Amino acid sequence: MGRAQKGRDSWERPVRGGQRKRQVFIFTEGKVTEPSYLDIIKEQGVPLADKVPVEMHIANRRADSGRKPLDLVEQAIDLKREEDRKAKRAQLETKYLPQVWCLFDHDNYKYVRDALNRAKAADIGVAFSHPCFEVWRLAHYKSVNGSFAGVCGGAAERLPFQRGSQDAATPKIVLPHQILGRYKMARKNAERMNGQYATHVDKWDRDPYTDVHEFVEKALHIDTY
Repeated sequence: MGRAQKGRDSWERPVRGGQRKRQVFIFTEGKVTEPSYLDIIKEQGVPLADKVPVEMHIANRRADSGRKPLDLVEQAIDLKREEDRKAKRAQLETKYLPQVWCLFDHDNYKYVRDALNRAKAADIGVAFSHPCFEVWRLAHYKSVNGSFAGVCGGAAERLPFQRGSQDAATPKIVLPHQILGRYKMARKNAERMNGQYATHVDKWDRDPYTDVHEFVEKALHIDTY
């Protein structure tokens, strides 16, 4: 497993000439799709008003292994302990306390439920999609109806840029024109999709499902992009 990258904007040093930022560290299951999405919204996202600015770090960007949900959660727990110790030494206000999140999908992993429960118990945030992150990408274009039966390809095939365009050559990479200007639509479609389930149905049993929009706003303090 690769070691998590440290935040470049260290809040162990005094802040000079600018506002302190809350550090958010993210472990992603995918090595290409999720990081390319995060890079875009980091650069193009419009911050929420009256919220502290966020400095985002993809903690496992260079890691070639350790990308299954339980592995991600265990790495996130280790990093959170380390960052919490630093925050305590720095006597940070609550609003600046660092956060650690994981982005992973169902993808028919046997222990996905355990990973979600372990993360919750350790106060690790999770942005979760079922069957895969492509459900969130698809929400930028249309409402999702019916089940994908746990098969990611069913969601990917419905992406409008998968066939007959230059984008089809690099399907895993999220490109700016595929998402910019579409966040409000994506959130609306995701909320409508998630709302079809009874409240007692756990999210690991909801197909399709995504709560990436909650992560965008709660963790990154982004209003739109």
